[in-house]
Amino acid sequence: MTSALKKDSDTIKIVTFGCRLNTYESEVMRNLATEAGLSNTILVNTCAVTKEAERQARQSIRKLKRENPEANIIVTGCSAQINPTQYGEMAEVERVLGNDEKMKLESYQNKTERVLVNDIMSVKETAAHLISSFEGKVRAFIQVQNGCNHRCTFCTIPFGRGNSRSVPLGEIVAQVKLLLASGYKEIVFTGVDITDYGKDLPAEPTLGQTIKRLFTLVPELKRLRLSSIDPVEVDADLWDVIAHDQRLMPHLHISLQAGDDLVLKRMKRRHLRQDILHFCEKARSLRPDVVFGADIIAGFPTENEAMFKNTLNIIKECDLTYLHIFPYSKRPGTPAARMPQVRGDVIKQRAALLRQAGDKALQHYFQKQVGAVHTMLVEEVTDQGDHLLIKGKTDTFAPIGVPFDKKSQVLPEPGDLLPVRIQNTDEGRALMGVLV
Repeated sequence: MTSALKKDSDTIKIVTFGCRLNTYESEVMRNLATEAGLSNTILVNTCAVTKEAERQARQSIRKLKRENPEANIIVTGCSAQINPTQYGEMAEVERVLGNDEKMKLESYQNKTERVLVNDIMSVKETAAHLISSFEGKVRAFIQVQNGCNHRCTFCTIPFGRGNSRSVPLGEIVAQVKLLLASGYKEIVFTGVDITDYGKDLPAEPTLGQTIKRLFTLVPELKRLRLSSIDPVEVDADLWDVIAHDQRLMPHLHISLQAGDDLVLKRMKRRHLRQDILHFCEKARSLRPDVVFGADIIAGFPTENEAMFKNTLNIIKECDLTYLHIFPYSKRPGTPAARMPQVRGDVIKQRAALLRQAGDKALQHYFQKQVGAVHTMLVEEVTDQGDHLLIKGKTDTFAPIGVPFDKKSQVLPEPGDLLPVRIQNTDEGRALMGVLV
């Protein structure tokens, strides 16, 4: 969860759960609510990826109302889209908006309907919203795609987001130019399934083609990052960008989920184990500095010890570095919920083993970076007493800290790009370096 809470009762307050797409949409919501003249209002943008995410949202709503008894709480996001009645029955909630409604000005102006949630599957387009800033963020997120046409057996997100729909290139270009003019130096493409981009647009442009055109039309864009990709949907032009354009950051986050073929088939994923191995091998051969992240589900129904070992082993085989581990969460109405379930204690144990493997892989990567030079995007500058500490992320998205002399004439600021040489690690939590 990320939040942007302020004590001023006249401001719009945002609490955001879940993905980077929600982060983008929260800024749109802030602008729309402000334009509608709302005040003393808290917008809660929920996530439905797991039962835990939904539990945290409900818990947060109750806490927010206790701490802000006079505030009006509006709940939206994937969980509200899928389970509007659940939130509509909460005494703390003033209104419930669906994922389509939250992106429309009239939804915030309409105060007569307490629950405003439409059929998300009927939505055919993604509305364009120009955003000039992201509160508290040094990198900017833009939506290039929304929804999903696939039906993985464990997932409810299509029912919260609808079918896949893409943002045309012209709108992407306009948004990127506005954000660059506002001082952002790194842009992140977000969506539910961004490698499915373009299939609903005239001429069906691919994600790779669109990135190439964006780089041509906006040459001042120096850093582009992709939020997550499906390895079997990477098109020839995207491979070409990965290989030859340094403006695409060397950090690819894979929607992996599992490393065992039978589990992947039961998940109804589009890739098999060998596809992941081939993808990582090819990406690394084209871009030797690339670093991989991955989403992995622990304890999917029917997963036995041998199947789990295949998933555990693929972390090392593919040299995966940044892992997001999700204990399997039974979602009512999904095919996976009807499959034989793995015991809760086993799921918890397997998730712990996956996280341990991820920690080990991250430490291995950190050690390999000693002596290397990276460009960091400054996120914050903190006072350490005798010196300042610059914190941020490298081009490969590794956390990094750099000590800085307080007496320097030119102090770095959040959003700056700085070349740094890696010297060591901070107890395995982050890289430590010096300015080059």
